[in-house]
Amino acid sequence: MKITFYIITLLLCSEIALSQSDGINKNSSPFKIARLKYSGGGDWYNDPSAEINMMDYLKKNTTIDVDEPAFYSVDISSDDIFNYPFLLITGHGNIEFSQNDVVRLRKYCESGGFLYADDDYGMNESFRREIKKVFPGEDLKELPFDHKIYKSQYTFPNGLPKIHEHDAKPPQGFGIYINNRLCVYYTYETNISDGWADTKEHQDPPEKKEEAFKMGTNIIVYALMN
Repeated sequence: MKITFYIITLLLCSEIALSQSDGINKNSSPFKIARLKYSGGGDWYNDPSAEINMMDYLKKNTTIDVDEPAFYSVDISSDDIFNYPFLLITGHGNIEFSQNDVVRLRKYCESGGFLYADDDYGMNESFRREIKKVFPGEDLKELPFDHKIYKSQYTFPNGLPKIHEHDAKPPQGFGIYINNRLCVYYTYETNISDGWADTKEHQDPPEKKEEAFKMGTNIIVYALMN
């Protein structure tokens, strides 16, 4: 089983142009964000408008060839996970990976896939426990503010923006590397994906939503380029 890789042609040295109207040719398969289903009782399905809006933002503000914005979801047990280079896992509650899930998720990451985990306030303990099963020899390590993920498209000199206030803690971004490639990125105490959701679901001010979309763009651009 192999990941379907998405190749982005860059005519500027290191960054994707900010507008499709700049005339940069695209050479990529249509990109989708797929929501990862999981067991354990957590609400893996919450805020389905988030990915739709994020994909729409990518269409309007990057040269990435984005598929029709929609809510795409995939089960770990399905071979379909190997068709998506980018998976999002989020929720408020418990996450449980079976032994088969553990094996398949590790295979996914080792094959070139990227897992973005966004704590929606309540999944921190279970996600850390379960991801340790997937990578028992690796720890989630906080990424420095000068990491490429904070400047792949837009510049965030102080690391992650704070989108939602929960416990008055600073936002943190953690990663796991396999074969020198960042394959798991975990955001904590920020809730980036909530900032993508419809205003009727979360009444974030426009400037916070814009920060969430820009950081989301950074994460996706980084995942596709590395």
